[in-house]
Order: sequence, then structure tokens, then C-alpha cells
Amino acid sequence: MNQLDALKQLTTVVADTGDFNQLAAYAPQDATTNPSLILKAVQKPEYAPLLQEAVAKYGAEGKDEIMNRLLVRFGCEILKHIPGRVSTEVDARLSFDAEATVIRARRIIELYQGEGVHVDRVLIKMASTWEGIQAAAQLERDGIHTNLTLLFSFAQAVACGQAKVQLISPFVGRIYDWYKKTAGASWDEAAMAEANDPGVQSVRSIYNFYKKHGIATEVMGASFRNVGQITALAGCDLLTISPDLLGKLAGTEAPLPPALDATAAKAMDIPVVTHDEASFRFAMNEDAMATEKLAEGIRAFVADTIKLEGMMG
Repeated sequence: MNQLDALKQLTTVVADTGDFNQLAAYAPQDATTNPSLILKAVQKPEYAPLLQEAVAKYGAEGKDEIMNRLLVRFGCEILKHIPGRVSTEVDARLSFDAEATVIRARRIIELYQGEGVHVDRVLIKMASTWEGIQAAAQLERDGIHTNLTLLFSFAQAVACGQAKVQLISPFVGRIYDWYKKTAGASWDEAAMAEANDPGVQSVRSIYNFYKKHGIATEVMGASFRNVGQITALAGCDLLTISPDLLGKLAGTEAPLPPALDATAAKAMDIPVVTHDEASFRFAMNEDAMATEKLAEGIRAFVADTIKLEGMMG
């Protein structure tokens, strides 16, 4: 059995791509997109017509509506290839505006429903800012499920659990990148691999906290740099993986033992932690890595959204 098939027995495998033509090869359960992945996709000849179509049909309604329509079109195409859910991201420029995030999310869901897609097959993605988490809490109360992305800290995960969000996406690779860059020449790649990888350790601590305290929010490790980070999180609720790394897993035949265990987590001595807005902001302020990577991630998604808008004419 290859490692991808073995992983599917332990974890829900999600494809991290806007390239829906690649999905059939790996048969993932769910798929995730973001502005960067959609931008990458529409620059390919086979996907350029989707953007041209959206502009031709909805150009008079403004760029926000063209973007909504384009994202939903990609989402609908992806859903034809998977049995589960697609994650569609709200404009990252709204990351500090809870009310505007809720309005945009409701519009995206309305468009999906207009295409005959059930609300339970869509996760609305937004950044794990305090405002994003509060918007998600409101959406969840309204029956719209959310995926809180750009999650780098335990504090973000705690607040998301309190908000009863459907799913969180802790970013393994970007945490690893920050620690590697900060360490510079002293970084020991072998010593900091797999179970010792700081990104892997972050997801493990969140997973164990949620399982210990009966928090229903799903944990989906994201942003992987190598196969070792993935195999070190086998057993996580979900893992969202790029087509490149899915291919590497499919091409490797090696045993894959579970690395995370919900039953074992229940027996661990893990204290309850809660956050209000003040303690959340203080915890983020104390965590240089999470603060920097969250800000950098929002800026990058905004930049790619603006590039995408630039292609709308």
C-alpha cells in the first residue's frame, strides 16, 4: 500500500489546489482554495476562460461580484470531482472587519445555493484574526460552516474552539519557515525534522488540547513543505496537501503508523485555556512568529487578490 492510501485510513485527505483537473488522480475527500491558488490556476490556458466568462457576465456589477462569481465557479467545478466540501476564501482585505466578512460570506453561500450546492458542502475561509473568529462564530450560529486559516498560534486555536468554528487550518510549513529563518546558520535540519518540527509540534498541541477537552472543531494541518511533516501528523482529523506532495505520498510504499491519537489525548494532563479579546491580543503580541506570519499571510493573499482583480480589466 502506498503512503497516500495508508494516510487515508487514518486521516481525511484534502487537496490544496485550484487546479480541479488534478483532483481525480488523488481522490481526496475535500479540497481547499485561496486567492493565490486561484490566481495560479487562471494563468493556465485551461482555466483562463473561467475568468473571461465571469468578467463578460458580471463585469457591470463590479470587481467584488466578479470575484465572488469566479470563486464560486471554481468551487462548483471542484465539487464535481470530490465527495466532500470545498473551502472558499473571503477577501483578505476584510480580515479586520467582522461585519463585512459576514456579509461577504453570506453572499458567497447565496451564490453556491443558486448553483444547487448545499450549504454543508462549503466552508467559508477567513483569517484567524480576532475579527475573523467573531465573524465565524456568527456564521456558525447561522448554519454557515467556516474554515479559519492563517492559524499559527495556540491562542488562535483556543479562540476558534470557543467560537465553535467547524474547522481550523494550522499552517505547519510557514511556522517551520519562520523558525528556520530565525535560527539562520544554527538550524539543524535533521534534528528539527518530523516530530521535532516546530510546525508539527504546534498542530499536535492543538489537536491534543481539542481532544482532551471535547472541542468539536476539526483540525486540518496545512501548508506542508515536505512529506515528513505530513507523516508526522498521520491521524490528524484532516490534512490539506498540495498535488506535488500528494504525488510523492502516492509514489512511496512505506509503513505509516498513526502519530496522533484522540484516545491518548483524553488521558493527557492538559489544562483548560480560554481567551477574551484582551487576553487573545496579548497572547498574539507575545508570539512574534504568529504575529509576523499572520500579517505576512494576509498581505500575500491581498496582493494576489489585487493581481486577480487586475486581470479583470
